[in-house]
Amino acid sequence: MNAFMHATLGITDFWTYVLGTIFIVLLPGPNSMYVLSVAAQRGVRAGYKGACGVFLGDAVLMVLSAAGVASLLQASPALFYVVKYIGAAYLGWIGLQMLRGALRSWSQRGAEAGREAPAAVPADRANPFRKALVVSLLNPKAILFFISFFIQFVDPQFGHPALSFAALGLVCQVFSFAYLTAIIFAGARLAEMFRRRRRLSAGMASGVGAMFIGFGAKLATATLN
Repeated sequence: MNAFMHATLGITDFWTYVLGTIFIVLLPGPNSMYVLSVAAQRGVRAGYKGACGVFLGDAVLMVLSAAGVASLLQASPALFYVVKYIGAAYLGWIGLQMLRGALRSWSQRGAEAGREAPAAVPADRANPFRKALVVSLLNPKAILFFISFFIQFVDPQFGHPALSFAALGLVCQVFSFAYLTAIIFAGARLAEMFRRRRRLSAGMASGVGAMFIGFGAKLATATLN
């Protein structure tokens, strides 16, 4: 199989790429956490809108990697630092917004004691597609994946490198679609509990917000090596 993929698509060590991609997709990151949060607060349809934003963002990163932007970032540390600090600030801002929403919900809990909460933490009403797109484009896991891992499996001597990148990108998107689908339906199940338990909902929102701040800190300290 490796020989066939190398000869026809210019992909080296195909199964190593597949296994590496599965593990990377399964690692918690801003994309999956945002889609889970949206699905839990706003349902399956909104979750898939967020997932589509993730798919487009990843596709843009793949195209930029294929166009040589990954090499440009590696060759220009100053540009890489600008990109990563902007991304870190945005992810941290999202985390702070989630924490603020959770705190507002928690402060309202006392007024609703003794009866069911009619809704979970006030949902983020931003367009989930657009917000997920930006989150995806600034996702530290995705940026480092396409800069340092993705391009290693394309044979530089192959005559049609665009075909190699397209095949690798398709594999990545298939695994991402399967994983985000599971995340969306898990989030929809959680939504039923959150409608009845404001404390649980606020706790999850706080946890996701803290994770986004952590993702931002991770991106701020990331290196190209």
